[in-house]
Amino acid sequence: MNDKMKIFLSAVVVVLLFVAANSLYVVAQTEQAIVLQFGEPMRVVKEPGLKLKVPFIQKVVFYDNRLLNLDPPAQEVVLNDKKRLDVDSFTRYRIVDPLRFYKTVRTEIQARSKLEEIVNSSVRKILGRITLQELLSQQRTQIMFDISSAVKVDAEQIGVSVADVRIRRADLPIEVLQAINARMKTERERDAKEFRATGQQEAQTIRATAEKEKTVIIAEAEKQAQIIRGQGDQQAIAIWNQAAGVDPKFYAFYRSLEAYKNAMANGNNTSMVLAPDSEFFEFFGKTGR
Repeated sequence: MNDKMKIFLSAVVVVLLFVAANSLYVVAQTEQAIVLQFGEPMRVVKEPGLKLKVPFIQKVVFYDNRLLNLDPPAQEVVLNDKKRLDVDSFTRYRIVDPLRFYKTVRTEIQARSKLEEIVNSSVRKILGRITLQELLSQQRTQIMFDISSAVKVDAEQIGVSVADVRIRRADLPIEVLQAINARMKTERERDAKEFRATGQQEAQTIRATAEKEKTVIIAEAEKQAQIIRGQGDQQAIAIWNQAAGVDPKFYAFYRSLEAYKNAMANGNNTSMVLAPDSEFFEFFGKTGR
């Protein structure tokens, strides 16, 4: 075999390998495929394995057949009672009709964008019919069912089966939360001022009552003291009168001693000018016999 024959055979082998490479394709367990000829769908392949196609004329487009996730950004929704919420939802879906999928959205990227529009539109439409109180009540399950049903119907138009749609969270917008917090703070401050004012008023009332009771108690005590002193003085006068009647001279002597005592009470600061024969000195110089 000469060199030209070897070169020819090598070229034939290369061409055959190239043709074979363009005639065979593999569909994995997690995939489904559409065979296109000049851009037109020829057949749908869902069974995994090694497959044949016309080389150079036909090409294959693969789509995932597993359950896929769609997690769009949170959107602002206005409820029926004019309350605004930031709603964060997620969706589980699967491509079940590759042919319709290819004709409507072509690629999975475009499908995700279209499905996101469908989900957001259904969420806004359903939540726009209810109030915040209904969303937070037992009706939440029915609301989620209505949203899922609406999304499933629209998603079928692009060859997608939606397994479930869920709202992960629904929060008030940040500016609304800030306004609510500010209002709550103002209300709490007003309540605190009212409580302090009420406490001060009650404290003043208690102090006034205590002062009144104090005055009454002191006045009553002074009254009782004066009565007791008067009774004591009365008894003392009675005793003195009785004593004076028993021994008038002794009584006079005792009264003189009391006078001396009172006159000399201030010590050297007391000055008196009296005659020597004054009654004040009646008992001075006398001695008992």
